Amino acid sequence: MFQGSMGEDIVTGLTFYTNPQSRGRIARWMLEEVGAPYDTVVLDYAGAMKTADYLGVNPMGKVPAIRHGDRVVTEGAAICAYLADAFPDAGLAPPPADRADYYRWLFFAAGPLEAAVLDKAMGLTPNEKQRQMAGYGHLDLAASVLDRAVATRDWIAGDRFSAADVYVGASIGWYTQFGLIERTPAFAAYLDRLHARPAYIRAAELDDAAAAT
Repeated sequence: MFQGSMGEDIVTGLTFYTNPQSRGRIARWMLEEVGAPYDTVVLDYAGAMKTADYLGVNPMGKVPAIRHGDRVVTEGAAICAYLADAFPDAGLAPPPADRADYYRWLFFAAGPLEAAVLDKAMGLTPNEKQRQMAGYGHLDLAASVLDRAVATRDWIAGDRFSAADVYVGASIGWYTQFGLIERTPAFAAYLDRLHARPAYIRAAELDDAAAAT
């Protein structure tokens, strides 16, 4: 069975499945930005993520996932977008008419950038023909496109922080931390802005405490 800490989820019925040493940190940050109470269920890789109970939540046997009432959402970018819509009072999604950059960069980080980074992490170097097939082309291209985007504005989707910044910022943070992309001056300044947010600090403290147990 799961090991978790029960939160005050009576109003929202919101449950968060995670491991503090995973992409679950992205969803935790987003949950803290939303500010709604939630129940945290911490799963270990070797056992709980592969049980029938959790596979009923996410058949991939991966984290993060959330259950909101009778709805289940997996995948970090989807969780960020869902929570922004489910809790509109938090102001984490632009108005529908202003979501072009919001969707563009949210899915750029979840799609082309992550694919390019994973190829590098696994030691795969696409040849010229393969680059034509791949949506990201190659890692240097994908990283430089994102670098130029964050260099021209404080927040990735316009003049205010949004759920897209959670996912894009977390991705840049992970990839620069492990040397998978260069920590350029634009990336460093963007991360400084993000890491000063109270919700980011709270989320990091919660996950660091969970990782230490």
